Amino acid sequence: MSESGQPGGTRYVLFDVDGTLIDALDNQRQVWRAWAEHYGLDPDEVYRVALRTRPTETFAQVAACHDPHECLAKLHELEDEDVRSGLYAAFDGAAEVLRGLPPRSWALVTSNYEHRVRGRFLRTGLPVPGLIVDAAAVEEGKPSPVPYLRAAARLGAEPGDCLVIEDAPSGVQSGLRAGMTVWGVNAAAAVEGVHRHFESLREAVPHILAFASGSSVNAVA
Repeated sequence: MSESGQPGGTRYVLFDVDGTLIDALDNQRQVWRAWAEHYGLDPDEVYRVALRTRPTETFAQVAACHDPHECLAKLHELEDEDVRSGLYAAFDGAAEVLRGLPPRSWALVTSNYEHRVRGRFLRTGLPVPGLIVDAAAVEEGKPSPVPYLRAAARLGAEPGDCLVIEDAPSGVQSGLRAGMTVWGVNAAAAVEGVHRHFESLREAVPHILAFASGSSVNAVA
């Protein structure tokens, strides 16, 4: 598939967060384990469902007899505590690529909430952008194109001038449906549909910076 972008124009990079810039897999597993134990559920089964569905859908499948609002409140409580006390690490290359991009040329697009993202970035030493499109900013989450289109609009960018960096199928589909170039990182195998695939973020860094500078227009994966 050919990558988009206008010659000589400003280029923008939109990053997913968890699994892309920050390694939060163990944290997510621990949060869901604590949540499951609170309700007397099998942590492994709950986590398997949670990996495939949004929280409200997870509750409906594994805890249908409980109040979903109470379930969500407990999950948020555990997630907020994890931001304060959990151990986090940025993926190799994350600080370099974010610091190498011009201000107002990049943003975060996450299914998490802004206050948690800011907390994690502060704890890992990553530079915080001026724009974060979080779960509260949109009515439709990934794989809908809305989150990435909202980020582009707020940056004043055309979708064709945006590069999406993702690790998960739902995020990849969100970027593709938004009409953007999508690269996948941090996985051994490419997610279906990506224009380019890198096994690690570190491997992708020089290519992301080249895209932002306008030197990778019309590259073909």
